Parts: sequence; structure tokens; C-alpha cells
Amino acid sequence: MDLQRWLRCQWDRAAAVGAALIGLIALLLGWLGVSRSGLPAAQIPYLASGAVLGLFALGVAATLWLSADLRDEWRKLDDIYEEVKAQREATEVLVASAALAQPVSVDPDPTPANGARPRPRRARAASK
Repeated sequence: MDLQRWLRCQWDRAAAVGAALIGLIALLLGWLGVSRSGLPAAQIPYLASGAVLGLFALGVAATLWLSADLRDEWRKLDDIYEEVKAQREATEVLVASAALAQPVSVDPDPTPANGARPRPRRARAASK
């Protein structure tokens, strides 16, 4: 598959990977800056820039990746819906054509296939 086509179709996953890389790099640079300085006052700018930017970029990456997964699930649900809709329409067409092809007749006194006739019921005596 062509990389440019994949990037166009999966732009949110590509952006999520980019944001995750930026976040990891920012966290790494912040950690390196903090580990090189001994004074706590000199470590605060590294924490403020590296940690905050890194965590924000990782949050954006997670959100974009989840958005891409949800989009895929909605696409699958749309495909299932279209298939069910097509099957329902085909069934309705078959039922309508079968109803037009064979008229339905109702026998008022149906006889079972074995030829037996049901026994007549006895009338009950009225209770006093």
C-alpha cells in the first residue's frame, strides 16, 4: 500500500504516532535536563516544559488513537446495518412475489393428512 494513501486515510493514527513521539522526546529531554542540574531551582524549568509538554502530547496521542478506533467501529456497524437492510429488502421482495404467485385458500373444515376426523365434543350439562 502506498504510504501517502495510508497517511491520507489514517491521518488520525499518523498524528497520534507523531504526538506520542513528541511527548516521549519532551519527557526524555526534560528528564535529561533535570538529571544534569543539582539545584532544585534549576530543575523547575525542565519539569515545567518537558513534563507538561510531554504529558499533554501523550494525552493528545491517546485521544487521537481512540478516535480512530471508534471511527473504525462505526464503519463496521454501518456495514452490518447495510447488510441487514439489504437482506430485509430481499426478504420483503420474496414474500411479496410469493404472495402474488400463489393465492391463499382457507379450508373451513381442514382434514388432517392421515384422513382422521376429529371427534365431536359432547355438550356439558348445565350445573344447578
